[in-house]
Amino acid sequence: MSQLHQLTVAELARKLKAREVSAVELAGHYLGRVKAHADLGAYLATNEECTLKQARAADEAIAAGDAGPLTGVPIAHKDIFVTRDFPSTAGSKMLANYRSPFDATVVQRLGEAGAVTLGKLNCDEFAMGSSNENSAYGPVRNPWNKGRIPGGSSGGSAVAVAAGLAAATTGTDTGGSIRQPASFCGITGIKPTYGRASRYGMIAYASSLDQAGAFARTAQDCALLLSAICGPDPDRDSTSLDVPAEDFTQSLGGSIEGLRIGVPREFLAEGVAPDVRAAIEAALQQYEKLGARRVEISLPRTELAIPVYYIIAPAEASSNLSRFDGVKFGHRAADYADLLDMYKKTRAEGFGAEVQRRIMVGTYVLSHGYYDAYYLQAQKIRRMIADDFQDAFKECDLIAGPVAPTVAWQLGEHGGDPVADYLADIFTLPGSLAGLPGMSIPCGFGDGGMPVGLQLIGNYLGEGRLLNAAHRFQQATDFHLRAPEGF
Repeated sequence: MSQLHQLTVAELARKLKAREVSAVELAGHYLGRVKAHADLGAYLATNEECTLKQARAADEAIAAGDAGPLTGVPIAHKDIFVTRDFPSTAGSKMLANYRSPFDATVVQRLGEAGAVTLGKLNCDEFAMGSSNENSAYGPVRNPWNKGRIPGGSSGGSAVAVAAGLAAATTGTDTGGSIRQPASFCGITGIKPTYGRASRYGMIAYASSLDQAGAFARTAQDCALLLSAICGPDPDRDSTSLDVPAEDFTQSLGGSIEGLRIGVPREFLAEGVAPDVRAAIEAALQQYEKLGARRVEISLPRTELAIPVYYIIAPAEASSNLSRFDGVKFGHRAADYADLLDMYKKTRAEGFGAEVQRRIMVGTYVLSHGYYDAYYLQAQKIRRMIADDFQDAFKECDLIAGPVAPTVAWQLGEHGGDPVADYLADIFTLPGSLAGLPGMSIPCGFGDGGMPVGLQLIGNYLGEGRLLNAAHRFQQATDFHLRAPEGF
């Protein structure tokens, strides 16, 4: 039993199907670990009764020979997806104890696939942050070094997998919030093409950027999760792509002989820490040994991704978060003089500093006289960044580089300097602005023994090729199998 949490999703599924372990035993094992490692701050809510009920149903399905590839596998959801059986807070005081009357599509589809939900995971408030220090319920700690950040905003999701508190987890990626925590915690994380997974029931931050994805130990596990969550949802999400669901595991195992891997010169320029650069170069050399070919490319507007993102995302956030006014649901100020006073006090009390900062920035860039100067210009450059990628894909099949310029930094290191956090997103933002699929796979270790992730970016709907390239790398290396000491 003590080794169950070290197994991959695929391995657990095989054990469950062979009746070597029951879903109830497995759920109990993980729930015990969640309690034992509560100091990491990964979980915001559990519901043992609900989890064990799901596990018993999974055991019945397995006994009846009706099991799917995820039946009985224990997972957990980022607390940005609404759930009927667990509170949905988005890491904010604004939604403390809020219970949704429905499940998000991603939650629903994984439930239909037979996965067992362990609980809800901590995240930066309304998914705004790169360090998971912005949660109203406290920071999440990196299991590789509890004094360091796990990355954000899906920090709880990454830590739960890295520390063996869930076999796999869901996350969301707006500007790098799956890839960066996966890199900092030494696990695999993937964000599919924008629109591939439904946003229905995903508490909105920036609607044109938000995308659901998955965390697990291996690319194979991510393929299993992505196969379940992706697929059209046109009746409930107008941004959902009308592309049929796909079994991404069928893409695994193919040859990567002759695969052209583009390395943007801007991704390995000054500013990348030597330890990160060394790990990335070693990973690229490994790909060359596997038969891939390295191609130098350029993404000339990489540096513009930061100002563009931090205009567009806050603008959309200021609009999306206007619904939290204390009238229909969520926090409401206890004392107020009139309706306007209630709005002001409710939002001042309910939102944290970073959320307030982004709402203010977003409202400013959308205001009369500034819309054309900021928001419109940012949207134009966004299109140019997307065009740069299409030019690059004429020369290569995949793009590779670092996820972040450094390994995970110390908790509190960036203190009152939010711009330092923003700058750490420089290599993940371009792909998000273009709506491209991207992932992070463990490729080595840097200063302090902290993990380094290799970012892979594919063209639209190219998740199969991405996952296969990651899978072949993981067949030749063992970075993804290493766990932090004591976990």
